[in-house]
Amino acid sequence: MSTQRTIVISGSNGRLGSRLAAGFLLGGDQVIGLDRSPRTGGDWPVIQMDATDEHSVQRAFEGLESTYSTPNAVIHTVGMWAMSPFTETSLDEWDVLLKLNLTSSFLVYREAVRHMGSSGGTLIGITSRQGAVQGAAGQAGYSAAKGGLVRLIESIAAEFGASGICAHALAPSTILFGEEGEGVQAADLVSHCQYLVSQAGVSLNGQILSAYGNG
Repeated sequence: MSTQRTIVISGSNGRLGSRLAAGFLLGGDQVIGLDRSPRTGGDWPVIQMDATDEHSVQRAFEGLESTYSTPNAVIHTVGMWAMSPFTETSLDEWDVLLKLNLTSSFLVYREAVRHMGSSGGTLIGITSRQGAVQGAAGQAGYSAAKGGLVRLIESIAAEFGASGICAHALAPSTILFGEEGEGVQAADLVSHCQYLVSQAGVSLNGQILSAYGNG
């Protein structure tokens, strides 16, 4: 009987998502990507999905289960950073930040929980220091959206932990992709996610992990 896990990466064509996909694939897992573009630069299949569209998310998870299998873990990386003075932030700018960072998370996690059911599994989100610790000047929309993501993760963990579904979030500072500077390397975030999905991480639930690297 195969023990290969099915790991779903939402936003799998992005800079962090692609590194997560590659890392889990290297570890022997079956990796399925979800992204607006069905193209991929890696060796994993991608199901086309707009994470901000309810019906698109539902169709993607239906296709995921019918073509592959029920996911053991779903890692949602879709998001956007932006800053502007509070009094100059338009409603459209505010709405975009909430839609990409928070609404997309709600839609993806809701479908993930529905499909995981009694099988259980792990959900992981990417929040930020601004969302987990303290909002930042000039980043009201981003801070509010990422703060909402923290509460969403905690609520899912509280509601479904007894059913075997765990939910966590990583709260990085600046994410670095091999370059030098203050922040946390993407490779370290991959390692953190691998731990949370591993057997060693099964006893954890509702964790908001600060990942600041060297600044």
